[in-house]
Amino acid sequence: MNESTGMRAKRSRRWVLGTGVAAAIAVPTVWVANSALAEDTRLASVDMELVLVAAQVDPRKSGTGTTPGAKDHVQRVEQALQAKGLLKAAQVDGHYGTSTVSAYSAWQKKLGYTGLDANGMPGKTSMTKLGEGRFTVSRAVSVGSNSDSYGGKRVNSRTKSMLAAADSKLSWSIKLTQGSYTSANPGSAGTHDGGGVVDISVSGLSSTQRWQMVKALRTVGFAAWLRTPDQGFAYHIHAVAVADPDLASAAQPQVHDYYYGKNGLASHGADNTPSSYRVGFTWWEKYKRG
Repeated sequence: MNESTGMRAKRSRRWVLGTGVAAAIAVPTVWVANSALAEDTRLASVDMELVLVAAQVDPRKSGTGTTPGAKDHVQRVEQALQAKGLLKAAQVDGHYGTSTVSAYSAWQKKLGYTGLDANGMPGKTSMTKLGEGRFTVSRAVSVGSNSDSYGGKRVNSRTKSMLAAADSKLSWSIKLTQGSYTSANPGSAGTHDGGGVVDISVSGLSSTQRWQMVKALRTVGFAAWLRTPDQGFAYHIHAVAVADPDLASAAQPQVHDYYYGKNGLASHGADNTPSSYRVGFTWWEKYKRG
């Protein structure tokens, strides 16, 4: 309507046709945009933290039990691996067992990764590519630089942050005797070949201080134990960063042992840590969320 007279204004044929065409173009454009958005929001979300924990806890289980909270997330990863012909349908069960480790490693190799980058532990990039059109990745875990250092020993950035957090809980300093990404000590049985694993000196510390250090390390997300002469070692603390994507294959079973209250050694004996120095199972990102 014309605002001043209340009478309908006349429009030219060109104006009417032009308006109709514009409307015909505009509506589908909006619909397509909204449709694409809706499709994206329908994609399932996979929690990378939980998948990593399952990948380090599940493989050494006697059966095909799943890790609490992780089953659905692992299953989505397995479904994607099956769709790519890397995993059998019978193994799509939410249990991140040895078959899933092998299948994920094959996927990483297919992407061109080698060595630690093809260890069967999900990385953010490989998981994101695996999930294209199927799922999105939430709570992504990154080690940061793998050539960082703590006290002069090589570690990745995630491990460095964890050590600093544990250090802040103590009135003395954490001193590493062995870092990560090294095969220099054959006595370590390959556990230090990847990331997330360190050995810590306890020289000059009382028994109480040693256990306090174990507790501080566990609190921020390490699977940590005091190694003793009774176990065949000089006194030191061995610590493994739970859910580190760069863990060497020899270190991954130690997370399983820790989860089940064992010592992380070949004997799989009971954890020697006094109950007053034990904490609930956790990892770095979960610890930071409080």
